[in-house]
Amino acid sequence: MSVVTPFPAIVTRPTQIGFDRHELTRILDLYGRMVAAGHWRDYAIALEREAASFSAFRRAAERPEYCIEKRPALRQRQGMWALIGEHGAVLKRGHELVPLLAPIERRLLKLVSE
Repeated sequence: MSVVTPFPAIVTRPTQIGFDRHELTRILDLYGRMVAAGHWRDYAIALEREAASFSAFRRAAERPEYCIEKRPALRQRQGMWALIGEHGAVLKRGHELVPLLAPIERRLLKLVSE
């Protein structure tokens, strides 16, 4: 009766990765402005075991123009955020979402002449 059997360690890994409220608000705000400007028409969100991604489409039948990917396993290395272009190339990688979205937001700026 003096033998204590250890309880097996429970690994608490999330079954899927997702966006929190602030991240999703920032992404959907950009999406709304791009729709209003006529650049994008559709989007898709994929929540998987290793990564969560937001894809923006010019037309629903095409490949996504941009894919914003959150991969927490790369948090300590290159940064957990990645901006992926239409052909699958990583355009920008970082630790924060706001600087990652800067190249897309630059498309919204228009030169106003007097």
